[in-house]
Amino acid sequence: VQLVESGGGLVQAGGSLRLSCAASGRTFSRYGMGWFRQAPGKEREFVAVISGSGGTTRYADSVKGRFTVSRDNAENTVYLQMNSLKPEDTAVYYCAATTATIATSRISYINWGQGTQVTVSS
Repeated sequence: VQLVESGGGLVQAGGSLRLSCAASGRTFSRYGMGWFRQAPGKEREFVAVISGSGGTTRYADSVKGRFTVSRDNAENTVYLQMNSLKPEDTAVYYCAATTATIATSRISYINWGQGTQVTVSS
């Protein structure tokens, strides 16, 4: 599956953005879909994941209550709604596909998008 992210940009602290990740292929619903982010000089970190059916989600503690992951299997798209953004959310955000139902480790993911930049100003 090939993945293309969009929706990044510059936003003020407290604002919102919605990221999208469009996937190719007819087997999209078989994949758990995760979001990761990487800030300059830091490791890529887990943000959120949603199971293939959309029935199970998991979030990093740092974004819980502010971010929501969802998916539309008919449109082969996964979303990350980001509210109450903070300057520390600034990073390149990546979506990725896993054959696991849910996974929070990078090594579980087999396909990655190119990333989209999110910058939150204070």
